[in-house]
Amino acid sequence: MANSFQFKLSDVHVDLIRTVAIIAVVLVHAAGRWPITSQELSQLNTVGVVSWTAVLIYQCFATLGVPLFLMLTGLLLLQPEKNEGLRVFFKKRFIRLGLPLIFWSIIYFIWDFTVLKIPFSASTILQGMLNGAYTQFWYVHVLFGLYLLTPLLRVIIAHANQTVIKYFVVLWFISVSLLPFLNTLTVFQLSKNIFTTTGYVGYFILGVYLSSVQIRRRTALTFMFLGTTLTALGTYILAVSNASGGMYFFQEYLSPTVIFASVMAFLLLLTIKPPSSCQQPNRPSIFSKLVKVISQNTLGIYFVHVIVIETIQWGLLGFTLNSEILNPIIEVPLLMFVTLFISLGIVLLLKKIPKLKNVIT
Repeated sequence: MANSFQFKLSDVHVDLIRTVAIIAVVLVHAAGRWPITSQELSQLNTVGVVSWTAVLIYQCFATLGVPLFLMLTGLLLLQPEKNEGLRVFFKKRFIRLGLPLIFWSIIYFIWDFTVLKIPFSASTILQGMLNGAYTQFWYVHVLFGLYLLTPLLRVIIAHANQTVIKYFVVLWFISVSLLPFLNTLTVFQLSKNIFTTTGYVGYFILGVYLSSVQIRRRTALTFMFLGTTLTALGTYILAVSNASGGMYFFQEYLSPTVIFASVMAFLLLLTIKPPSSCQQPNRPSIFSKLVKVISQNTLGIYFVHVIVIETIQWGLLGFTLNSEILNPIIEVPLLMFVTLFISLGIVLLLKKIPKLKNVIT
C-alpha cells in the first residue's frame, strides 16, 4: 500500500520548513514566559496589557516550531522506500545527533559551572546527561525516542493505507490532546489507560500522512491563523480565570489548538515555492541562499541559541537587550533576529575548525 505516500519532498520544502521551525524555536525562548495571575492582569495599565498580549501572540506563533521539526523529520525518515539495516540506521543517527549532543552538553556544562556559578559535582553532570544539560535539550531526547521507533514505524508505513494511518492519528489526537482538554472542562476524569498512543509519535506519523493531503494555500493560511488565535484566546481565558491547571495549557505542543495550527502551517509550507525553484534555479536569490544556510545549520543554532539569548539579556557582550529596557512588542522580535544571526555566525565559525565540523551540526 506504499503508493499512498509518494510525496517527493524537495530541497526547497526541507529548507523552508527547517528555517521557519528554527525561527519559531528561537522566538519561544526570546519571548519566554510572563507568569501572571488574574489579579495581576487586572492591575496592569493599558501599556502593560498590550505588551502582555503581544508577548502572548509571539508565544502562540512560536509553538509551531517543534511540531514542524517533528513532522518534517517523520516525513524524511519514514519514506516507504527507505531500506537500511538497524546498524546502519543507528550509526547514521549517532553521527547526526549523538556527536553534536555530546559536544554541546560539554559546552553547557562549562557554561553552568563558569558563568552560572553552579557548584561543580558529579551528580550535576550525571543528571544533566540523563535529562539534558540545558532547557532545550528535552527535544533531543524526544528525537532519540522516536529514532528507537523509526525502524518499526517504517514497516507500518510501508504496508498501511491512508485509512489506517488516519485511524492512528485520530487515536493519538484523542489520547494526547482531546482527553486532557476535556478533563480541564469537567470534574469527571476518563481513564487514560484506554488510549496508549501517547507522546510525540503522532507528529512523526502526521508528517507522512500530510504529504498526501491537498489543500489550497489560502485555506491553510486561514486555518493556521485560526488555530493560533484560539491558542492565544484559550491562554488568555485561563490567565484571567486563574485556572488551576495552568495558564499555558493551550500553548503546550500537544494541545488541540497547537496541533491544528501546526498541521495547517506544515501544509501551508508544502504549497510554497520560493523564487529559487522557479525561473532561475541556477541563480538563487539572496533570500533563498539565506534560507538554505540557516536550514543547513539548524541543529547547531538550536543548541547554541539559549546561551546567546542569556548572554545578550545579561549584558555579557557589553550591551543589554531585554524587556526591562525595551518594550516587549519590539524587544522580543529584535532579540529573536539578533540571536538567530549571532547563533548562525557562531556555528559557521566553529564549523571552519576541521576537527569540530562533524560534531557541531
